[in-house]
Amino acid sequence: MAHDVVMPQMGESIAEGTISKWLKNVGDSVERDEPLLEISTDKVDAEIPSPVAGVLTEILAKEGDTVPVNAVVARIGGAGESEAAAPAAEPEPEQQAADDSMKQEVAQEAPAAAPTAEAAASPEPAPSPEPRSDDDEKVTSLDERRRTRSSPLVRKIAQENDVDISQIEGTGISGRVTKNDILDFLQQPRPAASAPAQAGGNAEQARPAAASAKSDRGPQTAAPQFAPGENVRIEPLSVMRKKIAKHMVMSKQTSAHVATVFEVDFTAVDKLRRQHKDSYAERGVKLTFMPFIVQAVIAGLREFPVLNASMDENNVTYHRDLNVGIAVALDWGLIVPVLKRADELNILGMSRAINDLGERARTKKLSPDDVQGGTFTITNPGVYGGLFGLPIINQPQVAILGVGGIKKRPVVVETKDGDFIAIRSMCYFSLSFDHRLIDGAVADQFMARVKSIIEAGQFTM
Repeated sequence: MAHDVVMPQMGESIAEGTISKWLKNVGDSVERDEPLLEISTDKVDAEIPSPVAGVLTEILAKEGDTVPVNAVVARIGGAGESEAAAPAAEPEPEQQAADDSMKQEVAQEAPAAAPTAEAAASPEPAPSPEPRSDDDEKVTSLDERRRTRSSPLVRKIAQENDVDISQIEGTGISGRVTKNDILDFLQQPRPAASAPAQAGGNAEQARPAAASAKSDRGPQTAAPQFAPGENVRIEPLSVMRKKIAKHMVMSKQTSAHVATVFEVDFTAVDKLRRQHKDSYAERGVKLTFMPFIVQAVIAGLREFPVLNASMDENNVTYHRDLNVGIAVALDWGLIVPVLKRADELNILGMSRAINDLGERARTKKLSPDDVQGGTFTITNPGVYGGLFGLPIINQPQVAILGVGGIKKRPVVVETKDGDFIAIRSMCYFSLSFDHRLIDGAVADQFMARVKSIIEAGQFTM
């Protein structure tokens, strides 16, 4: 019996969604909770998992179609329907070539340990029920059990390639590792040792060791694929890129953008972070500079609440809640997940929340609520080496903080006993603010307060 796959409701205000990409073709077998398609809405991009295990028998909405919530976009039948369904929609030649290329690359990188032809050709069986194995007995935590309990085919590939499944970031529900996850993992170069964390880290740097190799260089824009003899290629903008473009142009046309730049000494915070990063790592948390920055910003917003406001042509709305958005750069665009009621979190709780939001943004697991309700935004252009940037205000907010790269530099240190030159960890902060509401003096007072808190380094760990 066929099971309908419908466009999900991604938030109370979301009435429709655009299909960005089908991750399966008609005739492909799918597991329950295995990613089936990607959708874009006004708020987020997300992967939609298969509601049942079976075979994708029919695709009713193609890539690029915008369909209303609860509309049927595909149908999944039982395993016995695979042969009848396969001829209904043959994959396009380009897609077939890409699939063949991927399989060939995997085979070339691990020729002695590739899955058997019989295993690779057979549809991946549903994950339940599964017999308990010795590996299952070794799993102690719920998180480890979710990661390790993947399908027999995934475990077979992992065993033959000497891969620890628990070290792979799964894209299935609750971190479940799918066949695509492990095939992607096998194509990555194996690093000899983990690289040291960059100074100036934020949510963008909180990346697990098993993330893709390109994470070391940050988000990568896909190069255009030119056909033979083709000198120009025109591609439509993605839904997310259209929304970003519209929002940025609207912000520049709306707010009177003015910027101020401060130099901040991070030496005390750097020392504190290095003292505690190992103990945080033991609790599964990567300690970056961002939680310290957020706490300093929160203190500044309490003293200068006009920066924690939003406005339209006639009204100013002051917010009691301190909801700090932290921009995350993605391969396909930019998104700003929001740290709700950030003033209620200590450094540990804030680190966990920032890491979680950043990782869910990169794996398309954010909900619409995760990107709504922000009252102030922080972005970090310095994570890739930039000294500072002058960011565009995230409407309808009235200010945004840009964090530059944290670099060791010789600086003049003034003391009561005289001046001397020392090596300090320095960073530029830039504040873009809406001059319709905020005067330059207030903006500078806010920045001076944030600077003084960071330079004092008096944070409760």
